Amino acid sequence: MVRIAVDAMGGDYAPLEIVKGSVLAAKEYGVALELVGKQDEIEAELAKYDTSGLDIKITHASEVIEMDEPPGVAIRKKKDASIIKAVAAVASGSSQAVVAAGSTGAAMASSLFGLGRLPGIDRPAIATTIPTISNPLVLIDAGANSSSTPEMLYQFAIMGKIFSENILGIPNSRIGVLNIGEEAGKGNELAKGAYKLLASHNDQLNFIGNVEGKELFSGAADVVVCDGFVGNVTLKVIEGVASMIFKALKQEFANSLLAKIGAFIAMPALKGLRKRTNYEEYGGALLLGVKGITIIAHGRSNATAIKNAIRVAKEAVDTDINGKIAALYEQNRL
Repeated sequence: MVRIAVDAMGGDYAPLEIVKGSVLAAKEYGVALELVGKQDEIEAELAKYDTSGLDIKITHASEVIEMDEPPGVAIRKKKDASIIKAVAAVASGSSQAVVAAGSTGAAMASSLFGLGRLPGIDRPAIATTIPTISNPLVLIDAGANSSSTPEMLYQFAIMGKIFSENILGIPNSRIGVLNIGEEAGKGNELAKGAYKLLASHNDQLNFIGNVEGKELFSGAADVVVCDGFVGNVTLKVIEGVASMIFKALKQEFANSLLAKIGAFIAMPALKGLRKRTNYEEYGGALLLGVKGITIIAHGRSNATAIKNAIRVAKEAVDTDINGKIAALYEQNRL
């Protein structure tokens, strides 16, 4: 049975929603869990649920790394922090993956130093899932590396392709480079360099060329690579626009009786759209490139988001995503 370590103290609603989501995941997906954090608080939350027959153990951690703490300093000072001990559980083999909704920087740093990098991978990258008009899109890097090299984007493409094919179930996933135009010569030196490297291995990688921002939601590509600065800005813009659209719809539906009737009629479709675009359904982002499975969940994650983050962690373990990344990179080594 796969065991997932969960940082029970990370996130805006910890430990309440983290423990609730963990129990839901244990029941629905049949996973064993290692809840890491302040034991008395975790036990108090677990007492609210029927956990009979569930394989849930608690590992005490006396410290928590807060969102506003510098990650590099915090992981050196707080040796007994919940995220550090959760990653250590994976490093020791006690668990096979870690889920964390706290400080992204702390989760990244703990995973990098605690687990190490996969062979041939220069830097880990965050792979996040974005809904489109057709299949979900993998955007990588979504914030791990503010500056990158063409070689790193090439590695991100390999990792993103394996994620797309094995976790999202999209066969022979198409790879694109996020750019300001479709032509091969467009963009900065980073984009042009990545284009050349990916084009030179197109037989194995199914590289389709540059992808403009307006095409992200059209289904033109299954994996889009960029540096972490561009990726994180893109992700935050998407979140902001989606939030604005739903708020604007609520305002318009409240303007008149006719609009309210229309809203009532359209409610099933609106609920479907909400579910399709809700980050909670995707669970969390994978930190790819480390020797282990790390899922970085949204800081505002509720129980549903945590449950789905644990599902993604289990799928990553079950499909041996790291083994497949290493194999594909070896076949396409620069």
